[in-house]
Amino acid sequence: MHIYVNGRNIEITDAIKAYVKEKVGKVANHYDQIQGIDVVLSVIKNPSASGKHVAEVSCKLNSGDVVRCEESADSMYESIDLLADKLDRQVKKFKEKSLGSDKSSIRTEDVAETVEE
Repeated sequence: MHIYVNGRNIEITDAIKAYVKEKVGKVANHYDQIQGIDVVLSVIKNPSASGKHVAEVSCKLNSGDVVRCEESADSMYESIDLLADKLDRQVKKFKEKSLGSDKSSIRTEDVAETVEE
């Protein structure tokens, strides 16, 4: 699995890149069908905007599906934390949906067998 980190209006330091890879890399522990993760970190230069630090991610899966999410906060590290939590929840939800269709048929067969006995 590859994690690509890009920046808009911000210079991506080694510390930020390592932090992103540490936080977002934990998603691979929950679902092993991830091909690559693209992270885009940006800063809004408008002084009247709130949540100036924006983190976006698109997670490509082996099935051809893409999971996308975006978070903004007052600091870059906070937006990365929020983004990692949101991505984790979405990937878990996708995994349950994709595996749920296979498991539902097995469960109904097991229930039918116990009812017949």
